[in-house]
Amino acid sequence: MHKLACPRCKTNKSRFYLIEQNPKAVKLNAQSGDVESEEYVSSGLDPFFVPYKGPEYLVQCGTCGLIDQSVMFEKTADSLK
Repeated sequence: MHKLACPRCKTNKSRFYLIEQNPKAVKLNAQSGDVESEEYVSSGLDPFFVPYKGPEYLVQCGTCGLIDQSVMFEKTADSLK
């Protein structure tokens, strides 16, 4: 884990939430919005599903509540040295 500092409040360097991203591919009924297929496995995605490429986790500042990618918090910590 890298050092973190909040890009918004800049005073918080110790209290954070790590929010794990657990993407789940589902197929919805276009008219009703109901889930038609609970979950696709990564090898069984249909051709119109793009595999998830987002971050593994997000960070939330425990002081001001800002939520962003960890790289933003890491860059702020590096710039405040």
